Amino acid sequence: MSLFLIVALPFFGALLPGLMNSAGRSACAGVTFTVSLAAFVGLLTNLPSVLSGDVVMARVDWMPALGLNFTLMLDGLGFFFALLILGIGLLIIAYARHYLSRDDNMGEFFTYLLLFQGAMVGIVLSDNILLLLIFWELTSLSSFLLIGYWKHLPEGRQGARMALVVTGTGGLAMIGGMLILGQIVGSYDLSVILANRDLIQADPLYVPALILILLGCFTKSAQFPFHFWLPHAMAAPTPVSAYLHSATMVKAGLFLMARMWPVLSGTPEWFMIVTTAGLVTMVLAAVIALFKHDLKALLAFSTVSHLGLITMLLGTGTAFGAMAAMFHILNHATFKAALFMSAGIVDHEAHTRDIRRLGGLRTLMPVTFVIVTLAALSMAGIPLLNGFLSKEMMLEEATHTTLFGMPWLVPALATFGSLFSAAYCFRLIGHVFLGPVRNDYPAKPHDPGAGLWLPPAILVVFVVGIGIAPFLAEPFVKLVTASVLGGEAEVPKAYFKIWHGLVPALFMSIAAVVGGLLLMAVYNPALRLWDAAPRPEAKVIFEAIVEAVARLARRLILPLHNGAFTRYAVIGAIAIVAAGLHAWISGTAAAPTRTMQPATPIAIAGWLMLVGATCGLVLMHRDRLLSLILIGIVGLMVSIGFAFFSAPDLAMTQFTVEVVTIILLLLALNFLPKRTPVESSVLRRVRDAGVAIAGGLATFTLAYHYLLRDAIGTPISEFHLANSYKGGGGTNVVNVILVDFRGFDTYGEIIVLGIAALLIYALTETLLRGPVRARLLNRKPDQPRAGDMHPMMMVVLTRVVMPVVLMVGFYIFLRGHNEPGGGFIAGLIVSIAVVMQYMASGFAWTSARLKYPYHGVIGAGVLIAGLTGIGSWFVGKPFLTSDFTYVRIPPFQEFELATAALFDLGVFLSVVGAVMLSLESFSRLARRADETDSEYPMDIDPSRDNPPPDAVQPARESV
Repeated sequence: MSLFLIVALPFFGALLPGLMNSAGRSACAGVTFTVSLAAFVGLLTNLPSVLSGDVVMARVDWMPALGLNFTLMLDGLGFFFALLILGIGLLIIAYARHYLSRDDNMGEFFTYLLLFQGAMVGIVLSDNILLLLIFWELTSLSSFLLIGYWKHLPEGRQGARMALVVTGTGGLAMIGGMLILGQIVGSYDLSVILANRDLIQADPLYVPALILILLGCFTKSAQFPFHFWLPHAMAAPTPVSAYLHSATMVKAGLFLMARMWPVLSGTPEWFMIVTTAGLVTMVLAAVIALFKHDLKALLAFSTVSHLGLITMLLGTGTAFGAMAAMFHILNHATFKAALFMSAGIVDHEAHTRDIRRLGGLRTLMPVTFVIVTLAALSMAGIPLLNGFLSKEMMLEEATHTTLFGMPWLVPALATFGSLFSAAYCFRLIGHVFLGPVRNDYPAKPHDPGAGLWLPPAILVVFVVGIGIAPFLAEPFVKLVTASVLGGEAEVPKAYFKIWHGLVPALFMSIAAVVGGLLLMAVYNPALRLWDAAPRPEAKVIFEAIVEAVARLARRLILPLHNGAFTRYAVIGAIAIVAAGLHAWISGTAAAPTRTMQPATPIAIAGWLMLVGATCGLVLMHRDRLLSLILIGIVGLMVSIGFAFFSAPDLAMTQFTVEVVTIILLLLALNFLPKRTPVESSVLRRVRDAGVAIAGGLATFTLAYHYLLRDAIGTPISEFHLANSYKGGGGTNVVNVILVDFRGFDTYGEIIVLGIAALLIYALTETLLRGPVRARLLNRKPDQPRAGDMHPMMMVVLTRVVMPVVLMVGFYIFLRGHNEPGGGFIAGLIVSIAVVMQYMASGFAWTSARLKYPYHGVIGAGVLIAGLTGIGSWFVGKPFLTSDFTYVRIPPFQEFELATAALFDLGVFLSVVGAVMLSLESFSRLARRADETDSEYPMDIDPSRDNPPPDAVQPARESV
């Protein structure tokens, strides 16, 4: 299967769970499982190539001039991580189906999960560092949604914010480091960067690049001092914790360190920074984990500790250390995902994760007990389980590592960390499952159905299988290690076996296990000592730092950005004047060669109307309704001016925008006083008038001199005129520019338009849910209304005209590529038709019949436009490259088919969705209680409109 399809499947599949939500929980989980399974199978189809040592490449040029190409690479390392992401993802999906309650929105959950899965697969398969950075930030955003999935929990929202701030900040630092590497090498392709080790390490910018990249890796993989976010992310549902914090998100930093290992490792800076951070994280987190009473918190800190272990191994810079790191990544993913899911089972059945309220579950939950025991003993490093093998390799590497000139330091700390690791594993088994059965459980514990225990049981099979027969994993781990080492580096000739003789690592392991048992024997005194010891609280420090940064930002921003429009205008004017003076002084001005043309009576009349409406607006600005009418006149005259100067597209766009804007402003002004009070002194108004007049004269002077001169160079319009038809297949140059030559700009604009509409929706929803709601619904109009709210003539006229207007909009859309029109104008025309329905028939009547999810319409528009651009990749063209052809289908004449029409369809849907969502948001605010007006014109219901005299009147809906 194509690498593009493997990456794209989760993203496309993320659209399906929400659509299947109404079909039930099993349908949502089933379609999610199917999408992940398809990507997993597609990955396995590339296994023969990977096993033979080949590197599978896929490349599509997107923006070659910027070095941004959609380039994917599948080698042993990428295959290994993608296998973990998709394989464990399948088990998590099956587990989540039975874990989440009926009150949880399963479609939303699986949508977020697939978005995260796609971003993670994108990271491990990217061959372009800019593309990798995009996927990297997508993991931060999607994990934020997953961690904060239970929005009703304050700790969930706080944990999501903490994770986003920490990992997002690290991601920003990493962007700088990656860009430095790209500048050093002269390419942003990873395959090129990885082949230039000597060039990178000899460059003076190597150390800054290394530090910035490691900041991104350390924040993502929760290395000290950024370790605190991961335990606070445990407020997420257990499937999220099991997925993000065992095999995926926290492993992204480790993956990147492994991917960049050939070019960044082997220097004193790499060794000191990475090894020290990993060693400190390993020991510190292991100690903290032992004294945590929450099951998931214990597992979270144990995860941090094991991530530190892997980081330390990568930091040693040896081939054996890299191999041990890869092996432990595999082992940790299996036993830690099983433990997280088992913790969720205990919480699900016993209704608590507090270890102090548990104990004696061995007889009540025997299946869960077996799963937890095997996984925990593996994490403790007990023989015949996979964790023992990689821990022995870690201890072996530690004995050959010297840090700060002390050969005993790393072995001693590694043994100390392993001791506490064994202790918290023994506590997990003993304090939760052993001991007498209690009679005060919050709920009666029992083993769940197979839907919950089968996924962790499958992982435990790998825990035991690799532990008993490690030779089964040896070829694969060595293949992955070869990809990490890169170049001509030789994979260590180590043997994966249980017994290596009486080596130092064995005695260190025995000391750790025995020490862990002894520590558990004195656990209560140790706990009292821990509770009495002063220690900093990471969350408090984080909140203090965030508050300090916010306070500093306010001090810097408020003097300039204080809400005073005059101040903004002055700053903007100064910048414009300065830029203009610089251009005038340093540039070359063309001589005035054009002659003045006589003004026609029509032009003079239009100019007088424009000036008159503008002056009236200034003089009568306190009358809001009259001001709005005058603004409409100004916009109308500008539209006529565009048409007069042969710019029909601009004229149509300006006119339709004016109509929609006036309607939206009418709705918005409904919540403001009819007249604006006098807000400025006479002196201030005189000053503002002087500034306005000076600005107008300056603009007039600039336009006057510009119109008298020809351009010095060849104007870009000549290129557009020459290539519009042969390059874009259209004779309407304006439309071809929008959907072809500058299609990427247009794509960004419809995204911004959609975001603006969503912000309006969010603001109005906030008002409706807050204390303002009561004031809005009970607000009395400034003046009593006279007459019918919904005149019959208006109602009939709009319903008759609507099909005609929709047909006109469809016609304008189709002709846009060759005649004035297009998706933007057509979208506004259709929006006006629907707006007229709202105005004539009322919000309730219209919204009851137009049950369109306008959020989805915006999303569909952006998606269609994006997919149109992506489609050009499949034919080897850059993003948003259009194509066209001519077909003839009898009895019709020959007509054109252009991919730009699909892009224009996306523009059309985005415009309609944005306008209607904004209108609907304001309309909901405008509804208020009114006992005299019907919201159901031409909808006769005798039982409602003419009830019997003795009938009890039902409560009317507030309108």
